[in-house]
Amino acid sequence: MIGFEDTKIWLVIVLLGAGTFLIRFSFLGLIGDRELPGWVLRMLRYTPVAVIPGLVAPLVLWPQATGGNADPSRLTAAGVTLLVGAVTKNVLAAIICGAATLYLMLWLVG
Repeated sequence: MIGFEDTKIWLVIVLLGAGTFLIRFSFLGLIGDRELPGWVLRMLRYTPVAVIPGLVAPLVLWPQATGGNADPSRLTAAGVTLLVGAVTKNVLAAIICGAATLYLMLWLVG
């Protein structure tokens, strides 16, 4: 990489690795053998529901394939995915219908 010394890069890698280890160790090593309170378990149940939209939303609203501009193909596919998931309560059906809609819309619209 231009502009960075090898020691700085390795320092960042080691610090990020240590930080990641400490975050995971705080849950697994320190409280892994204890029973968690009910309110913590209830909140942890919603973690995937919060993380997945956070990962998908930028890809739908600002896709790199279109230079960061929203396009109708991805918005339609996201809408179909949400609709199928809400109606059927089936994640796999929602993913398949959303992917099929995306490919169909990209073929139709371009």
